[in-house]
Amino acid sequence: MFPTFDIVKELCKKQGISINTLEERVGFSRNSLYSWRNSSPKPEKLNVIADYFNVSTDYLLGRTDNPKIASDEVAGYTTEDLRKMARNAKTFDGKPLTDEDVDAITNIIEIYLKGRK
Repeated sequence: MFPTFDIVKELCKKQGISINTLEERVGFSRNSLYSWRNSSPKPEKLNVIADYFNVSTDYLLGRTDNPKIASDEVAGYTTEDLRKMARNAKTFDGKPLTDEDVDAITNIIEIYLKGRK
């Protein structure tokens, strides 16, 4: 079974558009997405649909229930959120952190949050 078509159909429904409208908007031929009911989509087309809905390809393939793009967030925080938090931190003597310190702290926080899942 190939869940991708049903997932795309549900995303269309949430946006109030039809499958055919989606195909027109992304430049696919008419009724081409219907073939996804019986076969796996080609990676290039899957990427186009993922980009259109701003979801991960793993979500479209039914590998995860989380639609967020994996590199986009860690435990609800974007990498930029984590960098802002690290920039606000100070050293023990009250001095601001260097860019290298901010990078290191951001990486440590991301690793920690990924491990908590």
